[in-house]
Amino acid sequence: MAPDPTNGGPRAEVAVIGGSGFYELFDDPESVEVDTPFGPPSAPITIGSVGGRPVAFLPRHGVDHQYPPHKVPYRANAWALRSLGVHHVFAPCASGALTLDLEPGDFVVPDQIIDRTFGRPSTFYDGPTTHHLGFADPYCPELRRLALDGCRAEGVVVHDGGTVVVVPGPRFSTRAESKWFAAMGATVINMTQMPEASLAAEAGMGYGAIALITDRDVGIAEGEEPVTEEEVFARMAADVEKVRRVLFRAITSDLPECVHEGGPPLDV
Repeated sequence: MAPDPTNGGPRAEVAVIGGSGFYELFDDPESVEVDTPFGPPSAPITIGSVGGRPVAFLPRHGVDHQYPPHKVPYRANAWALRSLGVHHVFAPCASGALTLDLEPGDFVVPDQIIDRTFGRPSTFYDGPTTHHLGFADPYCPELRRLALDGCRAEGVVVHDGGTVVVVPGPRFSTRAESKWFAAMGATVINMTQMPEASLAAEAGMGYGAIALITDRDVGIAEGEEPVTEEEVFARMAADVEKVRRVLFRAITSDLPECVHEGGPPLDV
């Protein structure tokens, strides 16, 4: 076990990875710089109190949204959170709908992933230690339950289960790609769930996502207009208060034991 990166400073059992609008969740926030073998995380990690529970927050794309999806330092992010004591991660993420029953403003709590990314460093085990992660069920069922309960308690339209197809980004899909992803059985499309989810599992952290539907992907409905970056950001801004309320309920619930087994012990 490596030395405490905070030198006796704040630690947290639960974390949120998301957009910068979630800073407002916290009472008495404190910024923590964490160094990792993979460089710095996307931003200094903020640790504060949410309903009396210490919580770590990390803006996935950086404080100024400077990291596009393919440049997010996923390994550094997961390593930094685990080194601060985190065992449970809630990960809200902007997503497009690939089925007609989903509307912008709906939430989906997914249970499966199809990874279509490439070129992203996606494991801590580059050798000489090798580990093949069991990843049949990528999302912690107990964190999924807490997210669903939080959505329902807040009156949010939420869909239980679904498959996220993760694309490289930063561009959006062609119409043909969108139709193909839907034909593959994907429910929503996103750019950041992988390797974030699998790295969390390798690090021994339970991981639960909340997909925030910002748009319907372009090839799903006849005559659908292509989404723009401005529309996605506007939808996210409109939903951020709902997400904060849902996360507050989930975080302040009794946290389950849902930690992935991970692999050989990481030196964190």
